[in-house]
Amino acid sequence: MSKAERTRQFIIEKTAPIFNAKGFAGTSINDITNATGLTKGSIYGNFENKDHVALASFDYNFERVVVYIKAKMEARNSIIDKLLVYPETYRNYLKLPFLNSGCPVTNTAAEADDTHLLLKAKAANAYTFWKNALERQLKSGIENKEIKPGTNINEFIAVLISLIQGGVLQSKATGKITSLNLSMDYLERIINDLKK
Repeated sequence: MSKAERTRQFIIEKTAPIFNAKGFAGTSINDITNATGLTKGSIYGNFENKDHVALASFDYNFERVVVYIKAKMEARNSIIDKLLVYPETYRNYLKLPFLNSGCPVTNTAAEADDTHLLLKAKAANAYTFWKNALERQLKSGIENKEIKPGTNINEFIAVLISLIQGGVLQSKATGKITSLNLSMDYLERIINDLKK
């Protein structure tokens, strides 16, 4: 990795949590320089503008979530146990440094839907990635006879994502985890109900 690449990576790693917590509009160039200890010139010498820092930060934040969940799933054998990683992870999101400001996909989607088309596209692509991964798992589970045949895959995926995202949003808005825990309890039940 070249010095320029290391500097870019350093900027991304230092600013990604800020963008996830404060959003694009709430993150200033001063936040970026304060977090990195670099000058504006150094930031703009590595990124064309704040938009490019935000886009790279989103990718970094999303990758951290994916890597974490994938590692947890790889330690499990059955599809049901793999799916249970989702409620386990999001029930404890405040304990995970990369999620304690909320899910980067939800945060970005909520802020960028009418304000930043490139970030909106990143969030949409992340949801597509997530849906495709879930679809592969569910189809595999049906083929392996771990999951009931006739399971409505699209419906299950929509409900799983909505429960997670809605539960986290309510928790963030109220400062209480009651709704999140209830949502994750329900998600655990519907995952277990998939068993053949």
